[in-house]
Amino acid sequence: MNRASLEPKSSASASTVDHSVEAASRALIALQQPDGHWVFELEADATIPAEYVLLRHYLAEPIDAALEAKIAVYLRRIQGDHGGWPLFQDGAFDMSASVKAYFALKMIGDSVDAPHMVRAREAIRARGGASRSNVFTRMMLALFDFIPWRAVPVMPVEIMLLPKWFPFHLDKVSYWSRTVLVPLLVLQALKPRARNPKGIAIEELFLEPPRTIGLAPKAPQQKALWFWFFRSVDLVLRCITFPRRLRQRAIERASAWVTERLNGDDGLGAIFPAMANSVMMFDALGYAEHHPQRAIARKSVEKLLVVHEHEGYCQPCVSPIWDTALTCHALLEVGGDRAAAQACKGLEWLLPKQILGVKGDWSARRPNIRPGGWAFQYANPHYPDVDDTAVVVMAMDRAQGSGAHDKFRASIAAAREWILGMQSDNGAWGAFDADNDYYYLNNIPFADHGALLDPPTDDVTARCVSMLAQIDETTPKSAALARAVDYLRRTQMEEGSWYGRWGMNYIYGTWSVLCALNAAGVDPASPELRRAVAWLVRIQNPDGGWGEDGASYKLDYRGYERAPSTASQTAWALLGLMAAGEVDHPAVKSGIDYLARTQGDDGFWNEPRYTATGFPRVFYLRYHGYPKFFPLWALARYRNLKNANSRSMRYGM
Repeated sequence: MNRASLEPKSSASASTVDHSVEAASRALIALQQPDGHWVFELEADATIPAEYVLLRHYLAEPIDAALEAKIAVYLRRIQGDHGGWPLFQDGAFDMSASVKAYFALKMIGDSVDAPHMVRAREAIRARGGASRSNVFTRMMLALFDFIPWRAVPVMPVEIMLLPKWFPFHLDKVSYWSRTVLVPLLVLQALKPRARNPKGIAIEELFLEPPRTIGLAPKAPQQKALWFWFFRSVDLVLRCITFPRRLRQRAIERASAWVTERLNGDDGLGAIFPAMANSVMMFDALGYAEHHPQRAIARKSVEKLLVVHEHEGYCQPCVSPIWDTALTCHALLEVGGDRAAAQACKGLEWLLPKQILGVKGDWSARRPNIRPGGWAFQYANPHYPDVDDTAVVVMAMDRAQGSGAHDKFRASIAAAREWILGMQSDNGAWGAFDADNDYYYLNNIPFADHGALLDPPTDDVTARCVSMLAQIDETTPKSAALARAVDYLRRTQMEEGSWYGRWGMNYIYGTWSVLCALNAAGVDPASPELRRAVAWLVRIQNPDGGWGEDGASYKLDYRGYERAPSTASQTAWALLGLMAAGEVDHPAVKSGIDYLARTQGDDGFWNEPRYTATGFPRVFYLRYHGYPKFFPLWALARYRNLKNANSRSMRYGM
């Protein structure tokens, strides 16, 4: 398609924007749950549904042929043109995702001679075979007894007994690493074997005899000197035989750690990998199927299933707090009695979800701070995050601005205190922990995914700046805010953008920071804002929208690379430009035209592309709610600013 064919054909009038806002808000309100909240599907790549199938066969559970058939339909549909499976739509081949998807399909019953299986097998073998898989896939292959345990990095369960000052300690890694790792330590110590009643094997995916496979090579992001130091430690650990009593004490410590954080039927860490690992851990420890702890852990996994008429998949987690808070923001921007009333109903649902009685793992670094945050999922009391908390607070503060909702005041105060306490020493914020920046640990052989830590990031810091600036009477001269704004000034890319850790990618980060700097009172004429505006204008697609994909996280990033427009990324760019005072810029008009033109008859936008991030270069997300509330938010903001006497934005987001 040539550039001319992508040019906008018409310009959205004020009445067109009004119609778009009304249609989208009406459709969004219709999806509200009876108790007031919103929750939308959260999709990852092939690995999660594949692992769900393999978990059932690992445990030798009764075969659910109807469910497996639907998961098979899903896996076949998302297979890439290259023959393997990508980490996001239209993405490059990924070895680990491809090995797991192929294995799951073969386990379900797909013939190895079926065309899609032949293509997958050829793609895997052409790229070095299954031995090129990452550490987590190697662990799965070892549990199914396809490869020897010597091919998996040593992580002794005695880690559970290490003192806090030791260079490796659970407190020094991220929440997701902790919850995934602890049950894995028990599995590594006990080395159970999958039951695999159908006896399915995948030797055909290897170029060498699987039993001869050694350790994986250094990952691209790992530094050679650190990696080889830790590899030598790994080799030493293989020669040590820990006393039986010490090992048993460590296993008991790990089991107790998991049990304390089991989180009912919302699961360990409320994320699939940790939840599945906890089930296998209890199984390896000999817990019967109906034992309360094992049963509740297994039930938590089942709650992540999404089953439609013709296909099904398993989500990595659920996102009701995030979805509800962002939907409330969009509806508060829409305004009017009905939208405001439904938003307030959503915020009232959020009130009791605030975590006030549990000092979670974050307190290891901040023991004197009182809890006050929100988690991402329905329940996850040990792991609230500052990003969700800041977004919830800004919505509550905006609703409270009417004077009719003082019920939020105490929640806002508690959250503000917690977020201020979670600020890292460099003035920024990470998502779940403060000062979680032990970067050397990303070089251990186990951390080939490069996502062992939760260091401060631009986007999360921006959200906290936005919140503090919106709810406080303070100015950028306040100490916490000033330090954070200085951090954001330091981290701006030379091209003018900011990095987006949790959304894809520089468009997300730039939107977040522009909103924060505006809220903090930074002059729209400042060099930082002008460079950011120029970058957003420069990368706009010919069709008027904006787009970016997961390739922007590559290690040798050298600037923006064009990608197809999406509704949510277009909305972020528009919200960022408007925060910088550019509501009358032609690029904004073109972006609004794009959203109005691409809105569906159902009031929403079709967005099959992934626009969010779990772990850069490893795990990406497709929030099904993003094309429902972000475009509405941008359209309503545009309408409001065009109708106002002032072009300045009052709120933090």
